[in-house]
Amino acid sequence: MPLEIERKFLVKNNNWENQVDSFVVIKQGFLSTDAERTVRIRISDEKAFLTIKGKSTGATRTEFEYSIPHNEAVQLLKLCKPTIIEKVRFFINVNNHTWELDVFEGGNLGLIIAEIELNSEDETFDLPDWVGEEVTGDVRYYNSILSKKGFMSWE
Repeated sequence: MPLEIERKFLVKNNNWENQVDSFVVIKQGFLSTDAERTVRIRISDEKAFLTIKGKSTGATRTEFEYSIPHNEAVQLLKLCKPTIIEKVRFFINVNNHTWELDVFEGGNLGLIIAEIELNSEDETFDLPDWVGEEVTGDVRYYNSILSKKGFMSWE
């Protein structure tokens, strides 16, 4: 069974900006945001994916991801629940790990989350100086929740 082991952190400053290796523009929507499973459509530049994720246990959850035709992803986004997540994802390599830094737009403007995928939950890694509070497991920061209650609406 394919697993995703991912830890999430808030970003506390802009020191990451001069370390970027590459970036993509992402639009994603959810066909299902059930607590037990999410079904996501994502367009990442010219690539498109259908992703099914299971419930998180710690930093781990099942993940099935499939490439789909771009034109079908555009149509599927129209079937998604409100609201479509828009963000720019920056890739930053730090000591043999790739950090994915999501700078959100739209209803989540102002939110920046850094994610790191690991091979095991106990794998060690270096925290760059721009990494702040860990939010792994805080459901408010799940994209499926942010699509329903955007960061800009938080009190």
